[in-house]
Amino acid sequence: MGNSIGIVILAAGKGTRMKTDTPKALSVCAGKTLLDYVVSAALKFAKNSSLTAEIGIVVGHRKELLQEWLQTHPEKLLIKTAWQKEQNGTADALKACFNDLPHFWNYEYTLVACADTPLISENEFNELFKVMRENPDLVGVAATFEAATPYGYGRIVQKKIGFKIVEEKDADDNQRKITEVNSAFYILKTTHVKSVLGQISNQNKSGEFYLTDLFQEGFAVQTVKFSSETPFLGINTLEQLANVDKLIRSKKIQKLMIDGVRFLSPDQVYIESDVEIGVGSVIYPGCTFLGQTKIGSSVLIESNCFIKNSSISEDAEILASSYLEGAIVLKNATVGPMARLRPGTEIGPDAKIGNFVEVKKSKLARGAKVSHLSYIGDAEIGEDTNIGCGFVTCNYDGANKHKTIIGSRTFIGSDCQVVAPITIGNDAFIAAGSTITKNIPDGSFGIGRSLQVTKEGAAKKFLKTKKP
Repeated sequence: MGNSIGIVILAAGKGTRMKTDTPKALSVCAGKTLLDYVVSAALKFAKNSSLTAEIGIVVGHRKELLQEWLQTHPEKLLIKTAWQKEQNGTADALKACFNDLPHFWNYEYTLVACADTPLISENEFNELFKVMRENPDLVGVAATFEAATPYGYGRIVQKKIGFKIVEEKDADDNQRKITEVNSAFYILKTTHVKSVLGQISNQNKSGEFYLTDLFQEGFAVQTVKFSSETPFLGINTLEQLANVDKLIRSKKIQKLMIDGVRFLSPDQVYIESDVEIGVGSVIYPGCTFLGQTKIGSSVLIESNCFIKNSSISEDAEILASSYLEGAIVLKNATVGPMARLRPGTEIGPDAKIGNFVEVKKSKLARGAKVSHLSYIGDAEIGEDTNIGCGFVTCNYDGANKHKTIIGSRTFIGSDCQVVAPITIGNDAFIAAGSTITKNIPDGSFGIGRSLQVTKEGAAKKFLKTKKP
C-alpha cells in the first residue's frame, strides 16, 4: 500500500519503578496520559504528511485498562491494540503487533514509537520521514542524540555502511564512551521489517529480542541526529514524571503569556494541557486549572481558585478560593469569594454568586443574585431575582431529587427554605424566615412562619448567670 504507514506504539510495559499497578502508558502528565501525547503527535504527523495511517498499540500489563482508554479516544477507529503476552523485548513486541494485526504488513512504512515520551511532537516524526523520502534506497532511519551522560542508552556504532546499536549491558568499555545514543524512535520500510524481524535472536545479556537488531552493519540504514534529547525523554519514575509535567505546564504558561494572558506569579499556577484562557485575563497565584476548562477574554481569577472542566465567559470574575467543577459562568458574572459551583451549574450574564454559596445542577438567569451562605440545588432562578442570606432549596427527600423553579424579579428574604418540588412565580416576595411548601403564584406574597409570642418580664426565667 503506497504512501501509507503503520504506526506501532510500544505500551506493554508495567513501569515497575513508577510504584503503581496502572500501566505506565496511562500515567497522567499535565492532564493527559503519556499515551495521549504520543498518539496525538503521530496522528498529526500522518495527517500533515498526507499519509494513510493506522496506529497499533502493543499492550501487555493490565491490557484491559488500555483497551478502556481506547474506547474513549476520539480517533478510536484509527487505533487498534495488539497483545504482547510476555515481556520478551521490543522485537517481540513488534512481532506481537504484526501477529495480531497482520494487515500492518501491507503498509509501505512502519513507524515505531515509545508510549512513555510525552514531549514528542510531529516535528520529530517529520524529520525522520523527510530523510526516508529523500533517500529512497534507505530501509530504515533511527532518531539519535548526543547524551551528556549516556549511561543506560543504546550506543550508536557507526559503520562504513549503516550502523548498529549496542545496548548498555552488551557494550564494551570503548563502546560505552560513545555519546551518540538511541532514542528508540524509528521509521522503516515494512519489507525490511518483514525480512529481518523473524531472524532476530535473544543471544544477549538480557535474554531479550532487541528491535535494535533491525539496524546492522551492511543494511541501508541511517541515523538522524537531533540537537536536543528533550523530545525523547522517557518516563520511568515518579520524579521524571513530575519533572516533565512541570516542563509541559511551564511551556503552556509561556505560550499563554505570549498570547496576552497575565499571570501574576506563573510558577504558582497549575494548568493542564487542554485548558484555554483568553487574551486580557488575569490569573492570581495559587490557582489550579484542569481538564477541558475554557476561560474567555478579560476574566479575573483571584488567588487559590480550583477550576475543572468549566467554561467562563468574558469579563467574568472568579474571586478568591472558589471551587468550580463542570460549571458554566457567563459574561460579566461574579462568583465568590469562597463559592462552590458543582456540575451542571450555569450562572447567567451579570449574575452574582457570593461567599459561602454552593450551587449544584442549577441555572441562574441574567442578573440573579445569591450573595451569601446559601445552597441552591436542582433549581432554575429567573432574571434579576434576589436571594437573601441563608437560603436553602430542600431538593432531596431521602430517595429522589426534586426541582425548584423561581421566576424573575422575585425577592426571597433571609433564612428561607423552599421544599421541592415547588414553583415560585415572577415578581413574588417571600418573607424572611419562611419555610415554603406550596407554590407561590406570580405577584404573590408568601410567608411561612409561626406568629411571634412576646411575654414581658419572662426573660429572667431563661437567662443564666454565673455562680459567684
